[in-house]
Amino acid sequence: MLLVVEGRFGRVNRLPQTIEWLTDNGSGTIAGETKRLACNIGPEPRTTPELSPQSNGMAEAFVRTIKRDYVRVSSLPHARTVIDTRPVWFKHDNTVHPYKALDYLSPREFIASRQSL
Repeated sequence: MLLVVEGRFGRVNRLPQTIEWLTDNGSGTIAGETKRLACNIGPEPRTTPELSPQSNGMAEAFVRTIKRDYVRVSSLPHARTVIDTRPVWFKHDNTVHPYKALDYLSPREFIASRQSL
């Protein structure tokens, strides 16, 4: 969580404003230590309703895409490689990876094409 916050907002002791942090109800995200960290640096934890997969569908689809298209085809798909390589994979997914639902454009290409309309 700290890496994500600092990646977005830079090194800060606390976010300039409170933002909502939407998570599933996994043990790592509902643990007391995780909630305390969130309270200390600014994100306000919000969990999806239990037994409601449609409320977490976009996050689950993204995780499934990363696992299918990046982790499983990695030459060394163990935890350290995945953790270290995520930023490269996320950038590729956003800027290069084509999606059928986006007319075979990457998300950034799709957004750019809509802004020129």
